[in-house]
Amino acid sequence: MSLFTVTVLAVTMLGPYQAVANAATTASTTAETTGTASAALWRPPLQSRWQYQLEGNPKYASTGGINVDICTVPQTGGACVKPTVFDIDLYVDGDVAGDNTTVNTAAVKAIHARGAKAICYIDAGSIEDYRPDYKQFADWHKANGNSLLGKPFSAEFPNERWANINNDKGQRDFLLKMMAARVDKCARAGFDGVEFDVVNAHEEGKPVTGWTVSAATQLTYNKALAAMAHAKGLSVALKNDLSQAAELVSSFDYAVNEECFQYDECSELNVFVKAGKPVFQVEYETAPGSFCAKANKLNFNSIKKSADYSLKDQPYKPCR
Repeated sequence: MSLFTVTVLAVTMLGPYQAVANAATTASTTAETTGTASAALWRPPLQSRWQYQLEGNPKYASTGGINVDICTVPQTGGACVKPTVFDIDLYVDGDVAGDNTTVNTAAVKAIHARGAKAICYIDAGSIEDYRPDYKQFADWHKANGNSLLGKPFSAEFPNERWANINNDKGQRDFLLKMMAARVDKCARAGFDGVEFDVVNAHEEGKPVTGWTVSAATQLTYNKALAAMAHAKGLSVALKNDLSQAAELVSSFDYAVNEECFQYDECSELNVFVKAGKPVFQVEYETAPGSFCAKANKLNFNSIKKSADYSLKDQPYKPCR
């Protein structure tokens, strides 16, 4: 019986969450036994310069709205430098493509043509109403006692709502099924890794999210996401969730962090550096002169982006 057949039977008998977890475990075991799947995973070097561009620029329509040739003088000075890692959205920006359904294979191909790697951005902990699969989330929410979509993510991002990752009504099973479909698209598009955003609901609490999520529940969800990515041949980033970094470093291949210098919480990420896993870090409001020296000393791959939290190609200032 093939792995595919086993997985299909598992979905029928055990439910999608357990099936995904079992399939991921099988893939992990196979990798450890044969060495093939594990060797195929892209694991970036500790020092890897990155760019964070989630908003497309029509000027670069031929490369999916991504400025793949960006070259900027780092904070340390000298000649301009180019990223070796691009963290971009799964989809081409609507302002570039004219729709919200075009997977950004053009950018991935262009990034690879330049010898760089591409991380696929997916929101796994909040649900954005402009995504092509949004109706499936909204329909499930309505059919299951309004138990999936919580409060708006923030005043700055009112078009997304916190997801309920508990499983009392099968919410987590459903979310993992939907995330698996998204990750499949990342893999088919040729991405090298995946960033699951908003995986720290337990830190925010019910007043912010609308749901009571325990630390244990967050760990269960995050580990399932990591196993899912690995099973599909993609490396995976831990996004924020600093309070669980030490518990999750063995499950994730690198970290993506926002504003740890602004909030004086970067020490939590040292576990990744000590494990030889890169930290891709971004500051928005803090000036490069205030954090870059510290970032370089910590061996973080830090960059400065716009203070208004937009993630266009510019501004872009790597620390090194």
